[in-house]
Amino acid sequence: MNNPRKTFFSKRTILFFTCLLIIFIIIQFIRPEIKNPPVTGDLQAPAEVKTILKQACYDCHSNETQLRWFDQISPLNWRVAQHIKEGRKVLNFSEWGNLAAGDQKAKLWEAVNQIQEGAMPLKDYEMVHTSAKISANQLTTLKNYLLGTVKPSVYNDTSKINAADKQYKKWQDNQLSPDNLPVALNGITYIPDYKNWQPLSTSERFDNNTMRIIFGNDIAVKAVKNNNIHPWPNGTIFAKVAWAQIVDKDSTIHTGAFLQVEYMIKDDKKYASTGGWGFARFKTPKMVPYGKTALFANECMNCHRPMKNEDFVFTLPIKH
Repeated sequence: MNNPRKTFFSKRTILFFTCLLIIFIIIQFIRPEIKNPPVTGDLQAPAEVKTILKQACYDCHSNETQLRWFDQISPLNWRVAQHIKEGRKVLNFSEWGNLAAGDQKAKLWEAVNQIQEGAMPLKDYEMVHTSAKISANQLTTLKNYLLGTVKPSVYNDTSKINAADKQYKKWQDNQLSPDNLPVALNGITYIPDYKNWQPLSTSERFDNNTMRIIFGNDIAVKAVKNNNIHPWPNGTIFAKVAWAQIVDKDSTIHTGAFLQVEYMIKDDKKYASTGGWGFARFKTPKMVPYGKTALFANECMNCHRPMKNEDFVFTLPIKH
C-alpha cells in the first residue's frame, strides 16, 4: 500500500528540482556580452615571460580573453564578465603601448608584487582555472625580468645627494602653515602630524629606486598591538611616505629627496564606495594633490582591491 505522505514529498521534490531546472535554463539567456577589442600595443617581453602572463593574466587583463565552455554558463559568466571588466580597467596588456615607460614599469611591478602577495590571480578564478596558478619558479622568472628592466642605482650619486640637500634647506624655510594646508579633490586634507606617528613597516620599489615608510596614527598602533586588523578599526590612518633612494660609497641605502605622501583613512560609512578607506596623495614638497577629479580614489581602490582579505592593506605591520 502506498504511503500518501511519502508520495506527497516525492512530488514536492520533483517539483522543486523542475523549478530549479527551468530557472537555470531561463538565466542562460541572461548573459553579459564579453567582447575582445583590438590589440593596440601588446607587451613586448621574452617568450617565457609572455607565456606565464598569457597563462595567468591575459584572460582578465588583455583584449585576448579566451572563454572556456564553463565560463559561458550563467550565473558563472556574470562573475567572469565582472572580472574582465575590472581587470582591463586596472591593467590591460593589449594597450601596453599607451602607457609611458615609467608607468609600464610601475604596472609591471604592481602585477608581480600582487602575485607574490598571493592576491593575484584571484582565488575564485584560480580555483576554476587551475592553469592560471603561478609556480615559485615562474614567479622568479617574472621577478628576474622586472629586475632586468630597472636602471640600477648609481653609488654615491652626487646629483641625488645635492637634490636632497637642496630640497631640505628649501623645505625648512617654507613650512606649510596650519591655515593653508592643501586639500585633495575628495576633501581629504594633508595631515602634517604624520611625522610624529610610529613607523609600522617599510617597503621598497626597486622598479623606480624608491623607498617607503608606512606610519600609523595612535588608533592604527593600538590595533596592531591588539591584533585588531581584520578589519582595521574606524579612525585608522596610514601615511606612506616615499623618498628617492641614495646608495652611498659603502653600499648603505638611505633616503634622498622627498617624493610624496599617501594616506589611507578608515571610515567604513563615509568611504563605503572604496572599501571603507579614503585615499589621498600629495606630491613634491609643495604637497600638490594627486588626481584630476575626485574619482582618482577609484584608481587607488582598483590597485588595492585584490587585498580584500587583508582589508585592502598591502603592507602588513612588522611584528616585533
